[in-house]
Amino acid sequence: MGRPLEGQVAFITGAARGQGRAYAVRLASDGANIIAVDLCGQIDSVPYPLGTAEDLADTVKLVEDTGARIVAEQADVRDRASLAAALQAGLDEFGRLDIVVANAGIAPMQAGSDGWYDVIDVNLTGAYHTVDVAIPTMIEQGTGGSIVLISSAAGLAGFGSSDAGSIGYTAAKHGMVGLMRLYANLLAPHSIRVNSVHPSGVNTLMINNEFTRRWLADMADQGGTGGGNALPVAIMQADDIADAVAWLVSDQARYVTGVALPVDAGCVNKR
Repeated sequence: MGRPLEGQVAFITGAARGQGRAYAVRLASDGANIIAVDLCGQIDSVPYPLGTAEDLADTVKLVEDTGARIVAEQADVRDRASLAAALQAGLDEFGRLDIVVANAGIAPMQAGSDGWYDVIDVNLTGAYHTVDVAIPTMIEQGTGGSIVLISSAAGLAGFGSSDAGSIGYTAAKHGMVGLMRLYANLLAPHSIRVNSVHPSGVNTLMINNEFTRRWLADMADQGGTGGGNALPVAIMQADDIADAVAWLVSDQARYVTGVALPVDAGCVNKR
């Protein structure tokens, strides 16, 4: 029996590690070839280390271990031209594009006004750029496709603290829902489906680092609007979210579009 994504090509941002790497490996395991993009650099307002070129090289190896092919490029989702060039490198190699996963994101939760601007630029404008550079090829192909925006439980509820970086994170993740819903309508005539996925805490270096752990603890101490899952699990794994993304981009979800899908162990419902 063939793999469900055999012959397809997936464009994934923020792919050097964490959730982005999990999506790349899972979709590759399902038969897709991968165009992987990551900044591979630091942003000043982000207090934890971001992905590196070495991390991206590890993603390449893991994808190749599945038997899939991969083109990996360093690019900044804030820079549309940079992102378009990275996508073109993949198109030159594979000749088509079927799946987009706009995953690149940061969480500068204690960074003040600088955090606001950076998180809006990366998480929201970056998602817009990712879709914007991809859709001309997908429309021209005329074979449909699937786009998934990786938002957050904070894109469906008012989580966060009073820090401007935290407010910006929640605003950006809510904004991705608006992008998703509009693009779902705009692209439906081309049989391109658009959905968003909303995890609660996932065990990646965005959450599992000294600074974010301290912010979560401080927010709890101060009575902030924090998380907490309904199911008896404190944190999920990246593979759990990748399972949902793999379903959304497959033919099993061929009539699913315009949906904000929580994969959050009941976090949003508990609120």
